[in-house]
Amino acid sequence: MCATPVSPLPVSSDPDIPGTGSPANPGSIVLTAPIVLRWRGVEPYQISFDAMREFTAARTADTPDEIWLVEHPPVFTLGQAGKPEHLLVANSGIELVQIDRGGQITYHGPGQVVAYLLLDLRRRKLMVRELVTLIEAAVIETLAAYNLAGVRKDGAPGIYVPDDAQSDASAAHAGAKVAALGLKIRNGCSYHGVSLNVSMDLSPFLAINPCGYAGLETVDMATLGATASWNDVAATLAARLEANLDGHARAHNAPDLPVAEAAAADPAAEAAAGDPAAQAASGGQPPQPQAGTVPAA
Repeated sequence: MCATPVSPLPVSSDPDIPGTGSPANPGSIVLTAPIVLRWRGVEPYQISFDAMREFTAARTADTPDEIWLVEHPPVFTLGQAGKPEHLLVANSGIELVQIDRGGQITYHGPGQVVAYLLLDLRRRKLMVRELVTLIEAAVIETLAAYNLAGVRKDGAPGIYVPDDAQSDASAAHAGAKVAALGLKIRNGCSYHGVSLNVSMDLSPFLAINPCGYAGLETVDMATLGATASWNDVAATLAARLEANLDGHARAHNAPDLPVAEAAAADPAAEAAAGDPAAQAASGGQPPQPQAGTVPAA
């Protein structure tokens, strides 16, 4: 299914409106195009991967940032320095794709909400580690919207079930991973993003050491007791990502870039997921972020 183009929300250039800029008001911030939200639907991983790289390679200083919502058919992805031995079942029948991120192996499949973040970090005055924090916060807030708790773990990007989870369903899966994230930085711009497991067949994770961690349990929101459709979770996650990015922009006097309304003809029919185990530049230093990778988690 192809992406459905959307029209960005209008951004005023009126010099009298706070936060905008023009030659008549040179001291103000000049707003750029808003983030465009695209519901790409069910899409083979290789198509999304190629499209992200092509978009990033072709973008200019004026290219609007985008968030893509995608669901992938079953696929394992292996980072550029990944160890093949982390694939425990050689003939699983699931495609294996070598990609340009760092880190090890992960699984992408139906029932995961995947949000790919194609952002100009320089323009947003956003450091890579700040972006990771904003993404993780968006996932935690999304889980909270469905009465689920999620926590970070030091040194392991992603979101996990708390060790002291209170509900019976969550307590039975304490420490399990429910969302994975990673970013690739190229020419100061990010791609890849975050995946959140909603309701999926988790058995393929048993065929790998997820992100290189032997014995790491992977869980989804349905197992934890949440009844939610893919479309609802995708919309909630996109809204939280937008809010956190907008909050950072306002706090750092960067361009104000609201996410445009999704214009998919039928978003509910466009299931999406996948596990963008992409990578971020280790210790990135925006506003001059450098190309690089860090292990997926």
